[in-house]
Amino acid sequence: MTRASKRKSDHQNSASVKNARMDSVRSASSKAATKVQERIDELYIKYANKLSGMIDPEGIEALCSDLEVDYTDVRILMLAWKMNAQKQGYFTQDEWRRGLKALRVDTVNKLKKTLPELEKEVLKSENFEDFHKYAFRYCLTEEKQKCLDIESACILIELVLGFQYQAQVNSFITFLKTQSDYKVMNMDQWTNFLRFCQEISFPDLQNYDTCEAWPLLLDNFVDWMKQKSKCNP
Repeated sequence: MTRASKRKSDHQNSASVKNARMDSVRSASSKAATKVQERIDELYIKYANKLSGMIDPEGIEALCSDLEVDYTDVRILMLAWKMNAQKQGYFTQDEWRRGLKALRVDTVNKLKKTLPELEKEVLKSENFEDFHKYAFRYCLTEEKQKCLDIESACILIELVLGFQYQAQVNSFITFLKTQSDYKVMNMDQWTNFLRFCQEISFPDLQNYDTCEAWPLLLDNFVDWMKQKSKCNP
């Protein structure tokens, strides 16, 4: 064998060894991914309704019990956001897989441990606005529904914003429950209340400008706050 032929043969052998190693790594990775999905699916089956094949409200309650969190805990809504769940109170298998894979968990214990990290992720400024809008859409349970009744809106405002903007939320909910002009809340009003919480000095409201594009609902809220302040200096 000539030197050139030997070099060519050595190169081919080296390439074959590298390819074999890569194939082995890919095979192991594929098997591991399959095992993870199997565990995720087994967990789904545990909570899914046998007839509908979906995790329904009863299944979510069972999940909450195992996670040791309340059914109304905002982190369950955050979990639904991570899954991009489309129907309130229900998780499909695809949504379940998407959420748990994104969180890199395949057991209830791992899911429980990752909830604080999920909360941190949602509270990042680049994510919270999306989560806030998602929460409103998620609660629209009827086809073509675009608004939430005031009672439901109050509950959702407390759940989604109460832990960050408690003073604003308390006052706004009191206003919503005492006023009689609005029976429902739409997405524009919902998103602008978050903007109000983020931008407006509270409770003095000094930088609130009615000439800006605020919904009339918030103009009325500010008027109500100012009138209340005059009555209780």
